[in-house]
Amino acid sequence: MKKLSAFLLSLAMVAGLLAGCGEKPAESGGQDAASGDKVVKIGVFEPQSGDNGAGGKQEILGMQYANQETPTVDIGGETYTVELVYADNQSSNDKAPSAAQTLVSDGVSIVLGSYGSGVSIAASDTFGDAGVPAVGVTCTNPNVTAGNDHYFRICFLDPFQGTVLANFSKDIGATKAYCLAKQGDDYSVGLCNYFMEAFGQDACVYETFPEGTSDYSSYVTNAKNSGAQVFFAPVSTEAAALIIDQAATQSLGMPILAGDTWDSNVITSAAQGKDVDINVTTFYQEGGNPSFDDGIKVWINSDSTALANNGGNDMIAAVTAMGYDAYYVALEALKAAGATDPAAVMAALPDVEYDGVSGHIAFDDVNGDAIRDVAYVKHCNTESGAWEFVAQQGVN
Repeated sequence: MKKLSAFLLSLAMVAGLLAGCGEKPAESGGQDAASGDKVVKIGVFEPQSGDNGAGGKQEILGMQYANQETPTVDIGGETYTVELVYADNQSSNDKAPSAAQTLVSDGVSIVLGSYGSGVSIAASDTFGDAGVPAVGVTCTNPNVTAGNDHYFRICFLDPFQGTVLANFSKDIGATKAYCLAKQGDDYSVGLCNYFMEAFGQDACVYETFPEGTSDYSSYVTNAKNSGAQVFFAPVSTEAAALIIDQAATQSLGMPILAGDTWDSNVITSAAQGKDVDINVTTFYQEGGNPSFDDGIKVWINSDSTALANNGGNDMIAAVTAMGYDAYYVALEALKAAGATDPAAVMAALPDVEYDGVSGHIAFDDVNGDAIRDVAYVKHCNTESGAWEFVAQQGVN
């Protein structure tokens, strides 16, 4: 129960202060030597390279835009400048702990990220051991928050997303599904399992591909020969683009379904002009908050680096909207804590609520997961190269 844990943590903080001895936590917050301004650091734990680098960069864009929009926060009656501190986890579970440790060593008060459940799980103990709270932005695997007191999240979970996708498959008439995941990848393997559980294990053909795969022709062939009516592949955007090429080359002839990782202009660019039918579930539909949409588009187009990190156009990915909301959730936690100390921020997090562009954000009492029950289903228009809204869907 995270609320109980937060209460006990608060008592421990008081006891520590009274004792006046023992190990001190890593110093957080501080003063900018040049300006003299008080500074609070928010860690950005995201992939900027590797399989998920494109998605990580888009998630970061939302945080950067929010930071430009709101560069200060009032904490305990004083105004602090917010500094974003970056650590590239390289989309690698092996490298995630060291990336996390750089943020801890730099004295961040709270961490945001990561795009990718596997790297979030891999870094969890590093944050937990240091007593630094983390807020997952789009890491949907349940194991990110389960069994710990320090990791929270603002997105829906894969058991929900997998069920939405399975129900959607049934709604379009599918009675058999081909499912493809990457070996050892918590996100794609987990989401395939939740999809198959909801769709029916006996009605699914399941395969995995190893790290480093670049030729997906045999998997597309197997899908065609399996008798399936849908091809479910919740993999990275890098793998997705190659799968899309093969699906078009072999005339796959069935809808391709995926989760939130495919909600990217990497996918629309790969699919444009090809005979493929792609549908995804995601967290935000462009047009959901016109003020946010208009503002971030102007910002992206005015900054060549931001434009490049968004794939060369101003299409808004849902992960960008979620990164934006996560930044403001972090500010709310800092304000509620009244201090930059990570322990105080962690104690304040369970009660934080925020009305974001992606909807109302609040955490449940058990694991610190977002209380969310809606996903957006989008379809890729391969002529225009844009996402089209299909449905706002929940689970009965």
